[in-house]
Amino acid sequence: MLAEAKELWRFRELLVSMVERELKIRYKNSILGFLWSFIIPLVTTAVLTFVFGNFGSIGVESFSAYILAAYLPYLFFQQSVLDSAQSILIQLPLVKKIYFPRELLPLASIIANFIHLLSGFAVFFAYLLFIWIQHRGASPFQPTSWMIIPLLLMTVMLSTGLGLLVSALNTFYEDVKYLTSVVMYLLFFLSPITYLSEMVAYSKVNQHYGGWIFKLYHLNPVAALATGYRQYLLAPPTVTIDGIKHPSVPIDPLYLVWTAFVSISILLIGYSVFNRMKWKFVERP
Repeated sequence: MLAEAKELWRFRELLVSMVERELKIRYKNSILGFLWSFIIPLVTTAVLTFVFGNFGSIGVESFSAYILAAYLPYLFFQQSVLDSAQSILIQLPLVKKIYFPRELLPLASIIANFIHLLSGFAVFFAYLLFIWIQHRGASPFQPTSWMIIPLLLMTVMLSTGLGLLVSALNTFYEDVKYLTSVVMYLLFFLSPITYLSEMVAYSKVNQHYGGWIFKLYHLNPVAALATGYRQYLLAPPTVTIDGIKHPSVPIDPLYLVWTAFVSISILLIGYSVFNRMKWKFVERP
């Protein structure tokens, strides 16, 4: 694996070119172009905030910020894995003609999506500043905001590992892309993206089982990351559920340690599987 990593570094200029190409062709014939990377999460957040704000019973001030903090990294994770799944198949004629490290193709998709994520977080912090200007008070920027760096690192490792894995498998078994879409759809609801993890903590079923549902829930690395982004980037919310106010539930750092272990493991497994299969890509009819 070390030899493959060195070979990948030797082709780094080609990787940069591929990333530039990904960024250019994504919105090639679009009038708004790169702005779509901001519009989609902002519109989704606005709709969810309206629905929960008017028809829900969560009662969290500035709920849109809490949605956006978790939705942006999940959108990156989802798009990276789904784009990677098709990356080899789309470029299969090129793969059969020219030698280059095959992992450049899924990596280019992942890096391009990561650039969109960074742009999205720039909008997120600008949004926090806007809220502070509108309602002067305590600063919306938390001392723990630096934790976004390890959180992003874990998110990238998890996305890269799964991206490499599904791109290799989908080259020979195209059912993989459909299965991946289903898993991503389910993860969206099984993780606190459009709701807060406190809703799980204070649910009747969690209370009935002595809090074990909440503990098992955060063994899902996507759920742990979503909760981590919210709790380190934003002030702890007071959640109102069915008219009763509940304090925020801080995430146990052990969940993030577990998430780091899972992310590194999936990255190593995904890269290992990809390297074993990549020389067979040319045999694909």
